[in-house]
Amino acid sequence: MTKDILVFIEQRDGMILPAALQALTAAKELAAKTGGRIAAAVIGHSVSPVVERVEKCGASAVYIVDAEPLAKYNAVTYARALGDAVAKADPQIVLLAASFMGRDLSPRVAIRTNSGLATDCTAFELADDGALSASRPIFNGKAFNHVRFSAGNRQMASVRPNTFGMPDESGSGAERVEVPFAADANDAKSVTKQIARTGGDEKDVTEASIVVTGGRSLKSEENFKIIYELAHALDGAVGASRAACDAGYQPHTRQVGLTGKTVTPQLYVACGVSGAIQHLAGMRGSRRIVAINTDTEAPIFSVADYGIVGDLFTIVPLLTDAVKKAKAG
Repeated sequence: MTKDILVFIEQRDGMILPAALQALTAAKELAAKTGGRIAAAVIGHSVSPVVERVEKCGASAVYIVDAEPLAKYNAVTYARALGDAVAKADPQIVLLAASFMGRDLSPRVAIRTNSGLATDCTAFELADDGALSASRPIFNGKAFNHVRFSAGNRQMASVRPNTFGMPDESGSGAERVEVPFAADANDAKSVTKQIARTGGDEKDVTEASIVVTGGRSLKSEENFKIIYELAHALDGAVGASRAACDAGYQPHTRQVGLTGKTVTPQLYVACGVSGAIQHLAGMRGSRRIVAINTDTEAPIFSVADYGIVGDLFTIVPLLTDAVKKAKAG
């Protein structure tokens, strides 16, 4: 087993998931302690542009599984492809993003490669004997679970999005290793024919580094327009509270909270969100929280880094204008 750190680079149609690149940052910190290289695994079809960007992000070696059957994600074929890449690279540690794909793929690959697995990790430490320790938030961020791997076994972990920063893209060139895709007769039983995107061109709240969320105080779906305008100005995603979704102002795919999606962006802007316990459970892990509410006693202010007491219909457009002016120079 080498001392390398292998990172699975999740991509869809040539677009790399930012959380996968953030995992490269985590790998860089660990590689400085193991003394090994940062390697990457790229799976898909016609992935040359993806490989080129990964090289710029600091990977010393890229293991490429490029085949037409891998054009669309399929748990069966991708698990076998990544398992083969892991076997070829023989790394000490395997990292991947704790995305929807990562949560589906990681346990399958861990079984195939006889690896220990810790999911949704936010911090890592490496002991002198090479044993990896990982911290995982549990009970909606109210506590942390610390997991220690056995030093003699391969160690695999998924990294929570937006926990680590994006890597510098100043690198150039890497060793490229082609890993043949081993087709199986049973693949025909689990062919992915189509993947339909339900959110249009809007970013998913679980993957965005900035999330702007609206509450029931928006009063209608039409009024959510100002939330979208601020989110687009910030290049972020639009979220909604459960009350707003239940009222039909936004689809439940945008719901943030215990019964919705858990988000961990660098910046979370809550507009007209009171801050019920179930909502706080889904966003308290955000790096910076800004709350806008007319109620000075709203629970959201208890977790906010910055609070604005005022009418969101006045404040939000002003923020949008300020962001646009700042970007304009």
